Amino acid sequence: VDYPINLDKDGNFFAMLTLPTNMRFTNFLTKWGNYGSGDGGFVTPSGVAIDGSGNIYVSEKDGHRVQKFDVSGRFLTKWGSLGNGNGEFDSPVGTAVDKSGNVYVADSGNHRVQKFDSSGKFLGKWGKNGIADGEFITPNGIAVGGSGYIYVSQRHGGRIQKFSSSGKFLAKWGIYGTG
Repeated sequence: VDYPINLDKDGNFFAMLTLPTNMRFTNFLTKWGNYGSGDGGFVTPSGVAIDGSGNIYVSEKDGHRVQKFDVSGRFLTKWGSLGNGNGEFDSPVGTAVDKSGNVYVADSGNHRVQKFDSSGKFLGKWGKNGIADGEFITPNGIAVGGSGYIYVSQRHGGRIQKFSSSGKFLAKWGIYGTG
C-alpha cells in the first residue's frame, strides 16, 4: 500500500487517501479533512502516527507541516513551514510517536529527523545529507520500536538506521548502492 497507514491501541486502522482508490474498508469509522492549507485541510498527507491518548499526527509532504487531531478528527494544533531551520520542513514524509508522546518527523528534503514534544515544541534534530552512518538521502519512513529506539528508512539509500531517542546512531541494515 502506497499510503500512510497506522493502527491505534484499539486496533483501528488509519489510512490517508488523497486520490480515488480501489481500497475498501469494513467497519468504516470516520473521515475528516479536505484538500487545502487551512487548519484541518491536507496538502499531500504523507505520514500518520497515533499517540497513547489517541491523538493523530499527520505530516504533509507539500504542506511542509505537521497537524495534530484528537481521536474524533478535531483539529488541535499545527507546526512547521517550508525551510531548513529548527521546526521547519522540506517535504516531511514520515511521522512516529514514542511512549512519552514525543513526535519524530522524517524531514525528507532536509535529510534529517526532527523531534518535537506533543505540542510541537522543537526538541532536537539529527542527520544531514550523505551516506555515512547517521546521514540520510531523503529519509522517508520512521518508526519507534517497543524499546524506544528510532528506526529510519531511506528512499534513496537502501538501508534502515537505528538511533537512540536523542539521535545517537546505533546500527544499520542494508547497503547504499545498486545491488
